[in-house]
Amino acid sequence: MNTPMRLKSEFAHVCVQLDQSANGVRLMIKDIRTGKTVYLDPLELESLAWCQHEDLVQLLNPTLTRWRRSVKAV
Repeated sequence: MNTPMRLKSEFAHVCVQLDQSANGVRLMIKDIRTGKTVYLDPLELESLAWCQHEDLVQLLNPTLTRWRRSVKAV
């Protein structure tokens, strides 16, 4: 069974779900607020597991991506 899971904090609200529509299983992550969706394969997920929190600083800065007017819901 592939039930979507919603995760929410004061900073983010996402839906995560396994996706099997490609050549292999991927993790689908959808930003509930904007509809922006990304698919991560096992290699990308393993890379995240090896990251230190300091490695993610640029990704976690909302002024670099999320608060730009050019980001539109999909």
